[in-house]
Amino acid sequence: MTNLIRKDAGKPLRDAMKRTGLTQVDLAARTKAVDVRGQGVSLGTVIKVTGQGKSATDSCRLRTAWLVATALGDPLQQHFDMPTVSTDTVERYTPHGDSG
Repeated sequence: MTNLIRKDAGKPLRDAMKRTGLTQVDLAARTKAVDVRGQGVSLGTVIKVTGQGKSATDSCRLRTAWLVATALGDPLQQHFDMPTVSTDTVERYTPHGDSG
């Protein structure tokens, strides 16, 4: 599964939280409200995705990114980028099939 990369070490996410007056706890709760499954994103994951420093992460699953961006009321592309290279999409080619 492809992970997305948060932009600018999560600064756009933190700016959006500030703009909307949401804490990390509020954002986690909002992700549950926008999730059709009702699960949302855990507070721990929200802290990692929106945080800074050693406890933060620069990548997350597509579903996590979508729920966080939707809970903020923003398009996904405002906060996350696709990775530049993925080994999942690299085709393996041998000119004579598997023999070789």
